[in-house]
Amino acid sequence: MSELLHTFEAWLLDYGVLGLIIVSFADSSFFPIPPDVLLIPLSIANPENALYYALYTTIASVIGALLGWFIGKKLGRPILVYLFSEKRIQKVEEYFTKYGAMALLVAGLTPVPYKIFTIFAGVSGVKIRVLVIWSIIGRGIRFFLEGALILALGAKAKPFIEENFTMLTLAAGGVLILIYIIYLIIKKKKQTV
Repeated sequence: MSELLHTFEAWLLDYGVLGLIIVSFADSSFFPIPPDVLLIPLSIANPENALYYALYTTIASVIGALLGWFIGKKLGRPILVYLFSEKRIQKVEEYFTKYGAMALLVAGLTPVPYKIFTIFAGVSGVKIRVLVIWSIIGRGIRFFLEGALILALGAKAKPFIEENFTMLTLAAGGVLILIYIIYLIIKKKKQTV
């Protein structure tokens, strides 16, 4: 199976930006290959376009998240059980219980399969607007951070990303969540005055 996926990745890489867009869209809803496997080599080959590639990846991923949401909304929990292990589904439910729709932000930043979160968002009735906002933020941070690192480090970015990327994106997400919490506290204080 792994060899088949690598062959498919190489085939998609031959399509350049179009392959990147297709994988980015499909990854957010049903496909097993994350867009990073195309974003990174395309960006290293053309570092001057790394941020454009990050933009295409983000947009396609958010549109794919809408398809994932629709799949969850129309097919419900049985599609989750069919596609994912019960252990993964329970983990996603824990994230949604703990963080609400902000779980989409966490998922957008990590290597956890994003599609399980978008499908679950549809199953659990997350509003489309909320899905889009958190998907743009989470996926945008992830892909633009990759693009910026490649722009800054060139080919040296690949091993750096492989070793440190999850920590970097989670730190960026943590800062964003902290800013959001501070915003909510300030907003609440203004309402009570």
